[in-house]
Amino acid sequence: MKLLKAIYPPLITPFRNEEISYEDLKSNLTKYNKFELSGYIVGGSNGETVFLTKDEKLKLIGSVREHTSSNKQIIAGTGLESIKSTIELTNTAAEVGADFALIVTPHFFQNEMTHNAFINYYTAVADKIKIPLIIYNVTKFTGVNISADTIAKLAEHPNIVGIKNSNNNVDELKQIINTVSNDFCVMAGTGSVIYPALRAGAKGGVLALANVAPAECLEIYNLFNIGKLKEAEQLQSILIPVNKAITATYGVAGLKAAMDLVGFVGGNPRMPLEPLNENQKNDLKKTLTKASLIKLRN
Repeated sequence: MKLLKAIYPPLITPFRNEEISYEDLKSNLTKYNKFELSGYIVGGSNGETVFLTKDEKLKLIGSVREHTSSNKQIIAGTGLESIKSTIELTNTAAEVGADFALIVTPHFFQNEMTHNAFINYYTAVADKIKIPLIIYNVTKFTGVNISADTIAKLAEHPNIVGIKNSNNNVDELKQIINTVSNDFCVMAGTGSVIYPALRAGAKGGVLALANVAPAECLEIYNLFNIGKLKEAEQLQSILIPVNKAITATYGVAGLKAAMDLVGFVGGNPRMPLEPLNENQKNDLKKTLTKASLIKLRN
């Protein structure tokens, strides 16, 4: 099994008139494939997975696989609340091209999501799925946080190979890294901390920012790996305002608008999310221009 490393963008799902535009998806992939990205996340939070039907999720995975070279990994977001439905979706995703499953923590019954609940859920899923499992911890959306001790226990399972930790907390990331073996792949889940995450021992990142600035995200990773730490940190600092704008400030709508501004296809989010208004777009454009991203792309 090829281990997780480097940079993965969590692909957006392009819509036209509320329907998925596979032509726009292909257009984005044609551009992304020119970069040395390790692969793509399909059906993640930034892909608006909560607004997709099962058939749409599977068709998206198949389409991305069709337009992506075999050396790039496809990581499918297949986590659902129940063990049974998660196993079924994951195994079908594997049949249409997924290499890994990104499985978010169950969270509807927040107060009942204890250490034992997480152990039981992930172990039962990992035992029955055909592809390796990556835990997805994203407290801002789920309201639950899986502890380092729980992750360490789950990391002992041969089919649980990594975690995407999207909490903007480097100390938490360090704690996870210090409690798991070196072959367990800990991935940063936000562009604001990719450099300190690498310093802490993360293998790479799943970054919304890489949808907008794939070259720059890869450059941080490459600079770090050749020991140019000052340069990597400087580039990280330049990109932090961009990452904030497309995540915390404007969310998926901002990410999609930023993609439009730098030459990819973002489009509108699916309802009930709303696109940015003109003032917000102008503010976003200033942020991208200050980071030289619009100038570099156009």
